[in-house]
Amino acid sequence: MTHSFVVHVPDAELEPEPLDPGQIVSGTPEVTGKVVWESPDGRRLRGVWQITPGVVTDTEADEMFVVLSGSATIEVAGGATLTVGPGDLAVLREGDRTTWTVHETLRKAYAIDLGGR
Repeated sequence: MTHSFVVHVPDAELEPEPLDPGQIVSGTPEVTGKVVWESPDGRRLRGVWQITPGVVTDTEADEMFVVLSGSATIEVAGGATLTVGPGDLAVLREGDRTTWTVHETLRKAYAIDLGGR
């Protein structure tokens, strides 16, 4: 088990996570991120993620996140449209098909559970 720790999210150094070109709807969004903790079985991840403005699609994992900076509108296919900004906590369900319209570079801290499959 990893020792307890703290990460200052606004200044966390992130690594490029190139998007699949098929996910980009418009603009030239760039994604960076860093996994700061992973369970031994690889099913639980905690980290920091950032995306620059643009529109992208995704299929979600079971995720809870808190937005630190920036803003986006997340349309869930067949579901709600979520507007997120600094201080917002959001929950996405595994399998949700989403379209993210990122208005200002968004940085979030997240917890993902990949389940037992």
